[in-house]
Amino acid sequence: MSERAAPFYCPYCGDEDLFPSEEGGGSPPPERSRGPGGGSWECRACSRAFRLKFLGLLAPGTAKSAPPPSAAPSASASDGGTP
Repeated sequence: MSERAAPFYCPYCGDEDLFPSEEGGGSPPPERSRGPGGGSWECRACSRAFRLKFLGLLAPGTAKSAPPPSAAPSASASDGGTP
């Protein structure tokens, strides 16, 4: 099996200055299949630490989809159109 993927950016500030965290942060010990910190990362730009965890796959049909966009945008008084 290959190594786990690394995050591309911090979910808090969006910076890319990320490093694997070697601190557990008071959490339970990491699982054996994970590296140091058990999927924990540190953002050096905003000084936050976070952990990524894959929860699983959704069953088919359980994911809610967004409603389809309307064909013509409706104008309202709030955006300068006539009511």
